[in-house]
Amino acid sequence: MAGTTATLDNGRLCAQISDLGAELVRLRDGEGRDLLWYGDAAFWAGRAPLLFPIVGRLPQDELLHDGVRHAMKQHGFARRSRFDLLAVDPQRAVFRLMPNDEIRAQYPFAFALQVAYGLEDATLTIEARVDNPGLRPLPASFGFHPGFLWPLPYGGSRADHRLLFEAAETAPVHRPVGGLLSAAGEPNPAAGGVIAPDDAVFERDALIFTQLRSRRIRYGVPGRPGLEVAFPGMPQLGIWSKPGAPFLCIEPWAGHATPEGDARPFVEKPGLVHIPPGGSAAFAMAIRWLPDTAG
Repeated sequence: MAGTTATLDNGRLCAQISDLGAELVRLRDGEGRDLLWYGDAAFWAGRAPLLFPIVGRLPQDELLHDGVRHAMKQHGFARRSRFDLLAVDPQRAVFRLMPNDEIRAQYPFAFALQVAYGLEDATLTIEARVDNPGLRPLPASFGFHPGFLWPLPYGGSRADHRLLFEAAETAPVHRPVGGLLSAAGEPNPAAGGVIAPDDAVFERDALIFTQLRSRRIRYGVPGRPGLEVAFPGMPQLGIWSKPGAPFLCIEPWAGHATPEGDARPFVEKPGLVHIPPGGSAAFAMAIRWLPDTAG
């Protein structure tokens, strides 16, 4: 089935969003330069998938609930699901995902997921809301997974780029182990508030910040145009690429993979948000174009 793409454009930024996964698939600056990774499957076919109702993996890729095992792949089903496009204009697009039989086989909980994209000045906002229309608490996680070009189109090599954190990050970071969260931590490379990313950082997969202090990160070559990623309500973060790949993912999360060795039922999984019956939970991030990442 052919998909639908919504285009937002205010002259400062242009964004395109697919109804498949409600995924941002293109982001350009006011001069038409691409900022978002273009999804080359030789490295990684994703661009900016939305992660729901899990972030990372479950043991054996199974959700255990009330003694029943439900197969669910890494990062959940939202990124592979076709959303309904509810509204679109040049500065805003709203998508919605509701359960169907395929989804219910994976996730035995009632939910409604709505995702709104908006442009204001040089900022793209992404706001997700998960509603619980059911009669029991809804356990879920949500994550953003945007991949940006590395290097960005403003001059400078990959080696010149920096990740500038809002605060010094001193808590240990974790790594994926078979897709699960490592039990052991390791020294945080952002202890000084800055990471100079290189291929060696990602030889053992992503950096996972489970005790994050920062809620915004600037990315780019200092003194040149770049991006700020802000995520005020998201308590965890992943930073990921592959050695030699021309993309860098800055991933705000509310949740994380199951810790290795943890075999508890899904509702007891660490990192979940438990939404009460009739309630909702909101998750948001913003991508702002900056004329100077040092400014």
